[in-house]
Amino acid sequence: MALNVLILGGTTEASVLARQVAGNPRLAPILSLAGRTTNPRAQPIATRTGGFGGIKGLVRYLRDEAIEAVIDATHPYADQMSAHAVAACRETGVPLASLVRPEWQAEAGDRWQVVPSFDTAARALGPTPRRVFLSLGRQELHVFAAAPQHHYIARLIERPERADLPPDLRLVQARGPFDREAELRLLTEEQIDVMVSKNSGGDATYAKIEAARALGLPVIMIARPNKPAGQVLTDIEQAVVWLHDLAPRGV
Repeated sequence: MALNVLILGGTTEASVLARQVAGNPRLAPILSLAGRTTNPRAQPIATRTGGFGGIKGLVRYLRDEAIEAVIDATHPYADQMSAHAVAACRETGVPLASLVRPEWQAEAGDRWQVVPSFDTAARALGPTPRRVFLSLGRQELHVFAAAPQHHYIARLIERPERADLPPDLRLVQARGPFDREAELRLLTEEQIDVMVSKNSGGDATYAKIEAARALGLPVIMIARPNKPAGQVLTDIEQAVVWLHDLAPRGV
């Protein structure tokens, strides 16, 4: 029998891991997506979409599907899902490993102001109108309605569903990755004064940070939440080895 594996995804790492384990006879993986993107990229393994219904719902899913290992490869800011995974795996005794993407570190030339929350980021923009590039998910845009004096540009895969958005907001729908030259062009053409970003880490969206550094633009960097974790893994190779160590031999 192959090892039944649940991968909590929605990140580049989850997609890469899915490709790494696809077709492995020792593993029977399923990738879980939150469902925030209505047209996600096709995956090479079985996929489910949507929430579990809290800790109790995840416990029920792990038992009903006879899950034998969980890898949390959710976004660094998906702290609630990670907390639910830790609690559910503890209750069921299912081994849990967490892919933890290293944070970006400020370098010479970076002009970061690190803030603890989205609300604080909106206040940090100040009273004087500015042209702001919001490099966030669509779930957080409404927070900046509290600072309506600014002109906002937000790049998203899909339009937000909420109506309580900043009054002066322009949405640019695009799917990355974006290279440094493209980011330089965007920030320059839009005459951006300041960027607001999560400290997502990784390479996929780092070009915007490089572009801001090159242009001397300030970045209001929203610090990561305290994200619960199982056994911490730092790359895909470690995750594959961890699964192989749990998988039955001779399959």
